[in-house]
Amino acid sequence: MKGFVLSIVVTAIAFVILLTILPTTFVDFNGQPVELILLSLIMGVVNAVIKPIVKVFSLPITMMTLGLFGFVINAGLLLLVTWLAQNLANIDLTIGGWPTDGFSSDTIVGAFVVSIGLSILTSLIGHFIPD
Repeated sequence: MKGFVLSIVVTAIAFVILLTILPTTFVDFNGQPVELILLSLIMGVVNAVIKPIVKVFSLPITMMTLGLFGFVINAGLLLLVTWLAQNLANIDLTIGGWPTDGFSSDTIVGAFVVSIGLSILTSLIGHFIPD
């Protein structure tokens, strides 16, 4: 339980850093700190429940692409988190204009950039915070 709470805090910190670094064309969030924690909680649940299932089913294509398909999985799960946050918790988060402006090439690029940034930042922050 302590590790799950810690991962939520680390994800929230990574979101704040990404929101200050990346332009609003990639990621846009107009919310309060409580909504940011709720967004991190949604991301933690998706990563704990859905991601292992998706990784098992995508194992053959992940092996064929030497692991690069993991970026596609992360981007897709980030879009799922965005959709869940928008529809379940009414959190105003958009990735490349999605889900408010529809799905476009900006959505795909934004999802990849944000998911790679989140992966890097959560790894770096998690490395410096002891369990």
